[in-house]
Amino acid sequence: MKVADKILRALGKDKEALSLLFVNDPAIRRLNRQYRKIDTPTDVLSFPLNHQRVRYGSPLLGDIVISVETARRQARELGHILERELTFLLIHGILHLLGWDHERSPQEARRMYKKQRELLSLLDY
Repeated sequence: MKVADKILRALGKDKEALSLLFVNDPAIRRLNRQYRKIDTPTDVLSFPLNHQRVRYGSPLLGDIVISVETARRQARELGHILERELTFLLIHGILHLLGWDHERSPQEARRMYKKQRELLSLLDY
């Protein structure tokens, strides 16, 4: 979980916790259908928990679910390694947990994608 720790530290959230689940396409499709009413697989889903407290007093940001199947396919299509795609999706998910939302407006999308690129470069990608 060192990558998530580095991302959270870079965002000034090193005291927060999150859960991360890696699944296949059928599993993420079920979640996408259940929670977003979209009946297709997706790459990453985020479920913010509004800073609920967990053991030892750390605020829990929420849950991130990543489809490894979709990440592998996207990495191949984009010509980079799976690890880089998984890191990108983790960053994307964390930003969503923190309230960033690329679907609000084109300006917000540009702002979020810029932040994702900054964080990727901090991690040497």
